Amino acid sequence: MNTDIQTYNDKQTKADKDICALLAATIDSRLTKAESKIWHGHPVWFLDGNPIVGYSEQKAGWRLMFWSGAGFDEEQLNVVGKKFKDASVFYNAVSDIKTKELKRWLKKSKEIQWDYKNIVKRKGVLERLK
Repeated sequence: MNTDIQTYNDKQTKADKDICALLAATIDSRLTKAESKIWHGHPVWFLDGNPIVGYSEQKAGWRLMFWSGAGFDEEQLNVVGKKFKDASVFYNAVSDIKTKELKRWLKKSKEIQWDYKNIVKRKGVLERLK
């Protein structure tokens, strides 16, 4: 695991640390070719410089966000806006995390990608990569 992400996880409360540890370990095991780092203050995994998945603490709990998740066609993932293609789910306990679902979503995150890496260059317009 990326040492910065490990440090981030270690700073959490015991219950939150367990959530973060399970998310990070599962993501690392499924996105073996991804680069991971702390980006905008939160753990994020990238494929070829494109953000794929990350998690952060919010009022509703731990938000696991897939940048291209709106295209996964998964009812458990919440799609909020129309402009971007992200979708997310919230966790408040390790028992909330269904690893079978998470692994399926991680597989889809490699297969379905929108080009966030070049969104500024394209003035906010997203293009499909895969």
